Amino acid sequence: MNTFGRIFRITIFGESHGPAIGVIIDGVPVGIKLSEADFLSDLARRKPSVKGTTSRVEDDIPELLSGVFNEFTTGAPIGVMFRNKNVKSEDYEEFAKHPRPGHADFVALKKFGGYNDNRGGGHFSGRLTLALVAAGVIAKKIVEPIKIKASVLEVGGIKDFEKVVEEAVLLNDSVGGIVECTANGVPVGLGEPFFDSVESTISHLAFSIPSIKGIEFGAGFSAAKMKGSEHNDLIVDTNGKTGTNHVGGVVGGITNGNPLQFRVAVKPTSSIGKAQQTVNLESGKVEELVIPGRHDACIALRMPVILEAITAIVLADLMAVNKTY
Repeated sequence: MNTFGRIFRITIFGESHGPAIGVIIDGVPVGIKLSEADFLSDLARRKPSVKGTTSRVEDDIPELLSGVFNEFTTGAPIGVMFRNKNVKSEDYEEFAKHPRPGHADFVALKKFGGYNDNRGGGHFSGRLTLALVAAGVIAKKIVEPIKIKASVLEVGGIKDFEKVVEEAVLLNDSVGGIVECTANGVPVGLGEPFFDSVESTISHLAFSIPSIKGIEFGAGFSAAKMKGSEHNDLIVDTNGKTGTNHVGGVVGGITNGNPLQFRVAVKPTSSIGKAQQTVNLESGKVEELVIPGRHDACIALRMPVILEAITAIVLADLMAVNKTY
């Protein structure tokens, strides 16, 4: 559903073109210094700011509704809300009868019987990742001194990707990418096998992000081409440090003290300017669809801060679970 976590729990709400979106965060320790200003850096990183990202720019000013008093957390649930102001809902009227390929328009219509909010993708919109980033700001404070950093490795299969994005924009098309996230300073022992292993929980949140289609830890799929003697990370000291990190810092679903590292595959943005042939539900015929509006040619460019957020959320929850033993 819309809630994740055992102790550090987040619940997201809102739709892309509704009045607001936000997140309720429970299980936050008391006494953490927190104000609206703490959110601004990460929120700015998620905003469209380079060529190839959407022209929809919201203020994204966080409103702290609860759980903070005199700039310190109180232990009560923290509510963070963002009001939607820059909306153009008329761009989406056609999609109730003529669903966009690659979007949730068709499946949401069938699942919810037409009661879903289809404006801007509604609750399925990538705009909801703003709530994840907000929760991640608080989670990063909890997991300190762990340092989490994500970056785009390639776009359209190319590492020098500026030209690839420019070409996609000119062609009214889109491209996907690979984004890597690394957490340094992660202690040994986080993770709850079998079903709440570190890989399981990170993957759970990663696949909740619209446009994520694949994930790998450490050597990932390359491990299938390696021998055991090549893939095994030899332990070189009593703290568990290894000479290599092919497992991505996780063994048996538990962190081993080495950097936690994973990569995600981000699909090309589904909304493109090119005309597409897709079914019209009213006529029952395949007809041309041209998607108006403001869209990213490469959503992967805005993904790093979102991956950092989900990693911090998972680690904050697993650390809280560890303390219950």
